[in-house]
Amino acid sequence: MNIKQVNRVKKVAAVHDLSGMGRVSLTVVIPILSTMGFQVCPLPTAVLSNHTQYPSFSFLDLTDEMPRIIAEWEKLDVRFDAIYTGYLGSPHQVHIVSDFINKFREEDTLVMIDPVLGDNGKLYTNFDINMVEEMRLLIANADVITPNMTELFYLLGIPYKERLTDEELKNYLRQLAEMGPKIVIITSVPTDDPHKTSVYAYNSQGNRYWKITCSYLPAHYPGTGDTFTSVVTGALLQGDSLPVALDRAAQFILQGIRATFGYEYDNREGILLEKVLHNLNIPIQTNNYELI
Repeated sequence: MNIKQVNRVKKVAAVHDLSGMGRVSLTVVIPILSTMGFQVCPLPTAVLSNHTQYPSFSFLDLTDEMPRIIAEWEKLDVRFDAIYTGYLGSPHQVHIVSDFINKFREEDTLVMIDPVLGDNGKLYTNFDINMVEEMRLLIANADVITPNMTELFYLLGIPYKERLTDEELKNYLRQLAEMGPKIVIITSVPTDDPHKTSVYAYNSQGNRYWKITCSYLPAHYPGTGDTFTSVVTGALLQGDSLPVALDRAAQFILQGIRATFGYEYDNREGILLEKVLHNLNIPIQTNNYELI
């Protein structure tokens, strides 16, 4: 028996920024994936005093340091079971990450890309069409992508619409999958019921479409997208099916929001992860997914 292999903990390379205040990016990714049993190896893209939804913040760009970190990891001959990318600050960082994936990807490496570009129908500040074009190239390397509604339209290069039918969404999911990723997950899809929100997914390998609808609480917490994608990443690495991974992530977000909602609290700090992290190791109680 190979004891070293039996005891090996799976490693996740997490390419995200680090904010000192506010539960977003690495301060979400690391505790979630660690709780789920994985070693998180951060490849930080930037260090911020606090995330950008505060009125001011300090910002240290680590673009020049990223290739140095990658070069040292190459010397260590490290192997990653997953590569998980989030917010990338420039087209140059996208190029660095693309090269990183090509160097470290193995046959069974899960490549999870959250193609962060914008929200509410608009690109984020300092992003332009060049960033969109680079992101289209990057997602071609992905196994799984998790765009929101805004990012879906920018990646496809079509005008933004707030409301879509199931058939329209299925068509767009399939078009994104044709760009390279095997699985496409669309988050924060509005429903006819203002008290609910949905997640749609398409697995091209089985040609199946999934939908999860959950309760929506009237409060905004930064970092919920990072939280959702982190739980999906961990669940897939644990061997869950796609619908179960989606269900676990959606329920965990709802638990976190409910644990936070009743407090007199600065929402910019994000959901109170510390109160619900233990739930990641509890068997899922209900199944809210449906095949569409």
